[in-house]
This record gives sequence, C-alpha cells and structure tokens, in this order.
Amino acid sequence: MNTFEHRTRGIGLNLGPLVEDGRVLVEQWDPDQITPGQFADNVRARVERDNVGIVLIDSLNGLLNALRNEETVLAQLHELLAYLNQMGVLTVIIVAQHGLLGSVIASPLDISYLGDTVIMLRFFEANGAVHKAISVVKKRTGGHEHTIREFEITDTELRVGPPLTAFRGVLTGVPEYNGDAEPLFDGRARVSPS
Repeated sequence: MNTFEHRTRGIGLNLGPLVEDGRVLVEQWDPDQITPGQFADNVRARVERDNVGIVLIDSLNGLLNALRNEETVLAQLHELLAYLNQMGVLTVIIVAQHGLLGSVIASPLDISYLGDTVIMLRFFEANGAVHKAISVVKKRTGGHEHTIREFEITDTELRVGPPLTAFRGVLTGVPEYNGDAEPLFDGRARVSPS
C-alpha cells in the first residue's frame, strides 16, 4: 500500500483519504500464496459485498508468472471477466509487455481478445530523448481515435499531446521522422529532420 500511495502522489493524486473512508480499496496479493480460483473468488466477494464498480488488476504478469497452465489461466480470466461484465463492473487490466526500444513487442499471454478496449503505451526515441506514446489499438463498440499521441506523466497530471503525424513506426519503438521540425511537449524536446 505504501508503494501505491507514493506512486499515486507522484502524479498528483492523493488517494489516502479515499482509502481511509472506504471509497477506494487497495489489496496486494502475493501470486505465490493464492491460486487463480482464490483470486477470482476474492474479487467476486469484494464486488458483491462492497458494491465495487471498478476493478484494476496491476499487473496481470505477476499472476501469470505464478501459474503453469496457460489454458487454466485463460479459462479463469475469461470466467472472471464475464462475471464482472455481467455485474456492470469496469475492469482494467495492466499487462507489461516484454521488449523495449526497437525490439519486438511480446506479451506473456495473448489476452487481447478478452478486452473490449486495448490501449497501448509505448516508449520511442526522438531527437536523443525517450518519449512515451499512447494509442487505442482496439475498441469493440463505437468509434475511437486512431492516432498515436505523445503521453506524459508529470508530478501533477497525465498529459496527452497532439497526434504524432510526422512520425512513422512509433509503436515499434524506432520511429522515422517525416515532417518539419516541430516541438513535442512544451518545446522541451525538439525534433529536427535528419
């Protein structure tokens, strides 16, 4: 809990009062000490007992690392997500991808078919600096924006910049710049044609 509070304060969110008055519940489970079935039962109990409306699983990687049978993981996850959907619960699952700048992106388990919306965050290099990009790569219902935008976490806010239209290959981590020199966030890092 201390790490969670520290990190949320680092982006300007003070969840302490919400945790204290019971409006936000944060639980840490050691995947070595809990089975997928126990995890799902604990989530269901919280939804039913505490009228939980949003479930955030951060991250799925720890749970997956503790499990050996991929088919069991998919079945348990599919069942839990179907239940949460029927209960009207918004579920957010964070999955860390393997691979950094310029490497092939790999997920420890292909679960994209389980989600209604998939948002990708990706590092990319531009003009000697590391930046982050955000894009909605899947949304089942309704339209969604198809652009890739710069994304930044500051000590007070989350910021989303204009579309990165002058780049190609941002999601690969090795973009090619195809435009005129233009600033990224606040002009702190300028991109100039090579």
